[in-house]
Amino acid sequence: MIDVGRVGKRGTVVIPPRMLRRYGLEEGCLLVLEEGPEGLTLRRAADEELLETYTTQRRAEFLLQNAVDEEDDAQARFEVRRLGLDPAAIPHERP
Repeated sequence: MIDVGRVGKRGTVVIPPRMLRRYGLEEGCLLVLEEGPEGLTLRRAADEELLETYTTQRRAEFLLQNAVDEEDDAQARFEVRRLGLDPAAIPHERP
């Protein structure tokens, strides 16, 4: 089946109603856009695709990078040590 949609203001993609019904899409549905050799592919997102699992290392990076002052940095370093990691080994900028 081929149909024509439209790109609206601010990149809004308008999908024809017939396609919305056929694929069970409604306002607020999350979609995955993938680049491929033939162009752009659009499909409904599965819930598990939207979840990101962070490693302990990545959690430590978040803690350290988001510290805004010396007190915050000290607390972040404490939490990183509780995770079993050395704060000095985690790439980040100190406040």
